[in-house]
Amino acid sequence: MPAKGVKSCVLTGEALLARFMALDAFLTKHQALWKPRPFTHLQLPWETSYPELATWLRGRSLEDAENAHNQPARLNAPEPFASLAAKSLALSAVGELPAHDLETAGHRLNVDVPGRKWQQIEAFASRLQFADSPRHWLDWCSGKGHLGRRLLQTGQQLTCLEYDPTLIASGQALSQRHHLHALHVEQDVLAASALSLLNADHTPVALHACGDLHVRLIQLASAAGCKQLAIAPCCYNRISLTEYSPISSAAIGSRLQLSLDDLALPMSETVTAGARVRRQRDTSMARRLAFDLLQRQLRGVDEYLPTPSLPSAWLDKPFADYCRHLAQLKELSTIGAQDWSALEATGRQRLAHVRNLELLRGLFRRPLELWLVLDRALFLLEQGYAVRLGTFCETPLTPRNFLLLAERP
Repeated sequence: MPAKGVKSCVLTGEALLARFMALDAFLTKHQALWKPRPFTHLQLPWETSYPELATWLRGRSLEDAENAHNQPARLNAPEPFASLAAKSLALSAVGELPAHDLETAGHRLNVDVPGRKWQQIEAFASRLQFADSPRHWLDWCSGKGHLGRRLLQTGQQLTCLEYDPTLIASGQALSQRHHLHALHVEQDVLAASALSLLNADHTPVALHACGDLHVRLIQLASAAGCKQLAIAPCCYNRISLTEYSPISSAAIGSRLQLSLDDLALPMSETVTAGARVRRQRDTSMARRLAFDLLQRQLRGVDEYLPTPSLPSAWLDKPFADYCRHLAQLKELSTIGAQDWSALEATGRQRLAHVRNLELLRGLFRRPLELWLVLDRALFLLEQGYAVRLGTFCETPLTPRNFLLLAERP
């Protein structure tokens, strides 16, 4: 939701590059504020430059942080927070793509789809407006093919590409049950053979295909001469490389270097977690933060030590056992006598600090995501497409609500 006075419009043509350059300057200038992760630092480098802001954020509760998490720009925090928030909102403002009325969905077409996912499909589908009516939909990383079936109209064809044979079998069964002629194909879209499955007649669509998967579609669809495509990107950090590899000339020329941690920043916004999941997440993070203090002491090294993902059952262990077992896992020295309750309490306090300090990083969440989406948009522009970039739904339905529509004139 843009702030008052911030103008939102769908980005096209020269506006795509202009916005990218403005975002690039903003993100590059303030790297020291958003790159270091509060979770891995006892003290963040920027805290000495902005002691008033640091003290203010550290003085807030975990509940305060939770309440501000989805809209950090609304927080009335000391400078430079407010100035950065205003700039973030202005640079992130993108308008909604115009919607059109969809033909009524076939009887019981949504029966096997979770409610939120079906709403996302409806919103995505209602924004797909091209100069020429699509003849052959290609549902990329289709899962069971719910999106493709919703788009399929009389006289059109549908091909669904999916890697998981179980999902393909389920999708084929659903298509047959709804008497829809759809071809469900088992395909690793990252394999060289994927190119042979695209041609100029296809209109590829991808709703939340992760990282490398949607970038691969953009590259292959361009090479195959597809006249139009629609992509809502997701999970920018799900890539095979350890650093981001830009695809447009403008992004290749940028001084911004993005690690996997950096790429995970846009994904840190959550709108769907229930109370139980949040409690579990908070307990896990507080324990990890407490263990972080312990491992620094055991190793005599004042730096963060990455730990593996642990089964949720570990949270049922007494805190002391949790730490001992994790220390064994990391092959650390034997743990001597500890005040376990004090250490556990410190972990909870650190969690409140971390969550509140993360609110500053949160101001760069949407600008970074838009920078990444614009890299994709500018690549398509370079391939001769006319590109429209806007949103297809409100954030509460999904924070990953950017949609790229591209068509060759």
